[in-house]
Amino acid sequence: MQATTPAARPRIGERIMAAINRDPRTAPHGTRNDALLGVAAAVVAVCLALSTDDGRRPDALGWTLLVAAHVPLVWRRRRPLLVLAAVVALVVPYHALDNNHGAPVPASFIALYTVTVTQRPLRTVLVGAAGLGVSLTVMLTFGDDKQAVDLLRIYGWVLAVLFVGIDIRYYRQYVAAIVERAERAERTREEEARRRVAEERLRIARDLHDLLAHSITLIGVQTSVAAHVLSADPERLDRETIAKALDDIAETCRTARGEVRTTLDVLREQGAAGEARGPLPGLDGVPDLVEAARLAGARVESEVGVREAPPAVGAAAYRIVQEALTNVVRHAGPEPAVRVQLYEEQGALRVSVTDDGPCPATGPHNPGYGLVGMRERARSVGGTLDAGPRDEGGFEVSAVLPIGSDRGGER
Repeated sequence: MQATTPAARPRIGERIMAAINRDPRTAPHGTRNDALLGVAAAVVAVCLALSTDDGRRPDALGWTLLVAAHVPLVWRRRRPLLVLAAVVALVVPYHALDNNHGAPVPASFIALYTVTVTQRPLRTVLVGAAGLGVSLTVMLTFGDDKQAVDLLRIYGWVLAVLFVGIDIRYYRQYVAAIVERAERAERTREEEARRRVAEERLRIARDLHDLLAHSITLIGVQTSVAAHVLSADPERLDRETIAKALDDIAETCRTARGEVRTTLDVLREQGAAGEARGPLPGLDGVPDLVEAARLAGARVESEVGVREAPPAVGAAAYRIVQEALTNVVRHAGPEPAVRVQLYEEQGALRVSVTDDGPCPATGPHNPGYGLVGMRERARSVGGTLDAGPRDEGGFEVSAVLPIGSDRGGER
């Protein structure tokens, strides 16, 4: 068994950039790291306090205040403002005792930096101004003017911390905005992919419905013809009629098998190969539909005044005529008279299929998928479809399909 190679640890530069980009309030092991940071800052503070002369070295109270000022740093990520206030409350009396003024600087800067990178810039500026005011007040009250001037000079470092923190905060917001846009774009792509899958499934369902309904209806009619011939006069078989009916059944099966194969191939293909669906059925296939309806017993008259149309529009018109003729053969009774018209008018392809048979038995509980599918096909290319009984009897399907609106895609 081959041993797995451990993942390479990120380099120090990558870890630093990750720490800068990440919001400190969401960092893992924040409390533990802050405790270690507080201990390190306390060690630095003690070293600075010990390195001064005996007059500025803290006494017992000074050491207590100095060490205690580092304890709140453990919670700096959770309550940055409270931590800064606690540090200031402990550092002010430490300075008032005229101890080494450099020792508590690291803890103060850490608390101030945390406030800067986690709070709004206006609040940060107000906090900085308040800190300067408190410091000046303490120095002017318990110290002398020279110390106050030194404080103003040292306070430049405080301003540097403020501006660095604000700049890092804006940089983190910029990075977060980029990440959010990338995630939103990814979600949009996923939603678009799901929408395309749903549309493809609906298209395949419509294709299979139209194809199977049309083919099975024709096969049923042709089988009925053969059965009628066989039972009408068994002793004098009309072999030619039976052979023709069986040939028509075989041809219908071959055509249906080919279209089913073409439709199902889409499900097997992946990626760009899935787009190779073969040619879309179009207006040139309408005469075959008319001939198939005639073979099924309908008396069909056709007027096709349009020879070319955008592929999606032609495919929609083909499927609408196919479903309309299937409904006629199925519901309009024996030898219905049907009229099929396709012509162009005012920039649109107009499709009309009328018959003189009884209306299909559809209702609110049985609306039929055929009419729903025809309306969906018309809408897919920006058109409309009306279907219903005629005043003079029979049924009519009428569609208006804009020729200039090829939305490219549906079959």
